[in-house]
Amino acid sequence: MAEVLVLVDHFDGDIKKVTLELLTLARRFGEPSAVWVGPGYDGAKDRLAEYGAAKVYVADGELADYVVAPKAELLAKLAGENSPAAILVSATPEGKEVAGRLAVKLDSGVLTDVVDVNGDLVAEHSIFGGATIVQAKVATGTPIIAVRPNAVAPVAEAGAAAEEQVSVELSDAAKGAKIVDRVVQAKGERPELTEAAIVVSGGRGVGGAENFSVIENLADSLGAAVGASRAATDAGWYPHAFQVGQTGKTVSPQLYIAVGISGAIQHRAGMQTSKTIVAINKDPEAPIFELADYGVVGDLFNVVPQLVEEIDKRK
Repeated sequence: MAEVLVLVDHFDGDIKKVTLELLTLARRFGEPSAVWVGPGYDGAKDRLAEYGAAKVYVADGELADYVVAPKAELLAKLAGENSPAAILVSATPEGKEVAGRLAVKLDSGVLTDVVDVNGDLVAEHSIFGGATIVQAKVATGTPIIAVRPNAVAPVAEAGAAAEEQVSVELSDAAKGAKIVDRVVQAKGERPELTEAAIVVSGGRGVGGAENFSVIENLADSLGAAVGASRAATDAGWYPHAFQVGQTGKTVSPQLYIAVGISGAIQHRAGMQTSKTIVAINKDPEAPIFELADYGVVGDLFNVVPQLVEEIDKRK
């Protein structure tokens, strides 16, 4: 079975959910080989094995001291030595830059913002806010595919995760930007938005920044992450880091609750793959109800407190 290289997205050994999705996807058309760059591998190798990594290329050393370019050079070396069927990376800003640099080095085609890949390496893209699905396939070289986080459900399947230490002699160009300091962003008690099993998002109907406490109270009662529509973030009611949508973050939780969100196509593109969608809106004609599994027509300031009260009773 052909090898499929998967670049591991992690922070000091804390593997991001998107990596597990990529390993799951890679098993459709080959044997996943994870590529690890940076510290923390010892604490993460069991997780990679759990999700099917047959092999793990471990490159610690100086590669983690530089920005982006060394990862592309490492992947180019591994691709030249092993002729993989494909190379998968996450469609994050860094992942897409790695993909672009790698495509130039390998003279290969690259596909970005992919939402699915079938066994023939035909990729699907969701465009125009999810209104159109486009299929594409790389015609030249080794397919380099950047997959959107939360596009594929991660499924565990044990792999050998045989470790192989690798190194690459970095070019002077790859050393052009060096990381001189790292600052860990303080995390709150809520789960990370893109990895949460439950997300509660507020939109224009919330009416102002001071009212977002209603959304936060519901999220906290469910142990959920908080999200926001573009209208809410553009108005300054909630930080842009929590925007869900085509120009924000893509989420695919088990439960998504849209509160005071009309359901514009831009927002739907970022949450429409959620397993169960609940909408709360006072406008019965709001487009979000077309997508919702369950809908509540009513004033969110009446509905949400009652919902929180009922949830608290059942804990």
